[in-house]
Amino acid sequence: MEKVERLISIIMILLKKDIVSTKEFAQLFNVSKRTIIRDMETLGLSNIPIYSIIGINGGYGIMDEYKVDKRLLSSSDLENIWTALSGLEQILISEEVEVTIKKIEAMVSPLAPKGSIQLSFYDWEGRSEIRQTLKTCQEAILKRRFVSFDYIDKNDTTTKRTVEPYQLHFSETSWYLKGFCLQRMAYRTFKLSRIDYLNMNEQTFSPRDDLLEQELEASYQPELVAVKALISPGIKDQFIERYGRKSIENYSPEYLLATVHVPQNRNGFQFLSSFGTDLEIVEPKTYVEEFRDYLNKMVEKYTSKGSH
Repeated sequence: MEKVERLISIIMILLKKDIVSTKEFAQLFNVSKRTIIRDMETLGLSNIPIYSIIGINGGYGIMDEYKVDKRLLSSSDLENIWTALSGLEQILISEEVEVTIKKIEAMVSPLAPKGSIQLSFYDWEGRSEIRQTLKTCQEAILKRRFVSFDYIDKNDTTTKRTVEPYQLHFSETSWYLKGFCLQRMAYRTFKLSRIDYLNMNEQTFSPRDDLLEQELEASYQPELVAVKALISPGIKDQFIERYGRKSIENYSPEYLLATVHVPQNRNGFQFLSSFGTDLEIVEPKTYVEEFRDYLNKMVEKYTSKGSH
């Protein structure tokens, strides 16, 4: 951590806590106690009203008047940020996130209830595999440098791409890179798990003027179709979480009627088929027929004729 960043962090921590010992600061920033003492001297010379208390419970504090005048965030603001970051740490997978969480945790009032919200995610091994890809993309975006890679599409076809990287996007379970592809001369979205042999080039680029206009086009949105399906009460909560209570209505003692919008493609079929025999699509008829064809192809894989 750079000295300037550490000094700012010390000020923010002291704005939220009464007394912090030299040892606590040294452990938090992974530096020596002597370094912390020099930091405090630097802050004092900068007219930051820091005072020290000697003794077992001693340490450093900042004048209350300064706290009132210079408050940046309220305790509840910090608690909200801390809770959100703690819960999303497994998704973000950035090495800097843990340091940020520790900084904010030190700023949150010791009296605040901890662990009032907990989010759990699958600890998928694949997430750690794309960590380096994510870091390289992030660095290239910040430095405005081209990236080159092999891209494997859903048909297992590999093409070589050179891209101006603009944004990393996380959606449901996957990371995506949005950028301008020089091979297609258009904005494209690339799934990180399909990127291989990624390299950040030395050559830099200037952001395109039409970036904001093209952003919506780069974010491909599949055509959605309204589907009515009979569902068993056992999966009701999953539909409520995804589509809201308004999507569910009573139908019979055995079934509920769900009205939902799903993609008219393989992704929609995969989602609906995941509910197995707890779901039956009833409308529209054209979607029922396409879904039936999709299921039949699945069954063919396991019939004696289709098996290897």
